[in-house]
Amino acid sequence: MSDIAVNAELNCEGLNCPLPILKTKKAMDGLGSGEILKMTATDPGSVNDMDSWSKRTGNEVVSHTEDGGVHTYVIRKK
Repeated sequence: MSDIAVNAELNCEGLNCPLPILKTKKAMDGLGSGEILKMTATDPGSVNDMDSWSKRTGNEVVSHTEDGGVHTYVIRKK
């Protein structure tokens, strides 16, 4: 992930569904095509939510890691 230039970061730690997805959508709306958002969340439900959301919107989850209960997503806008 260190070789990917991030254009924006979003901290959704401590928020539960559906807030991480809603805030991610709003952040992505502010980015241009091909730009990258790094989002962190502690809600374990965010894993399935991000998968469904990315398939529905066409935005690409470039990577997903989990460390100590914190999920980090790197998302490329379509």
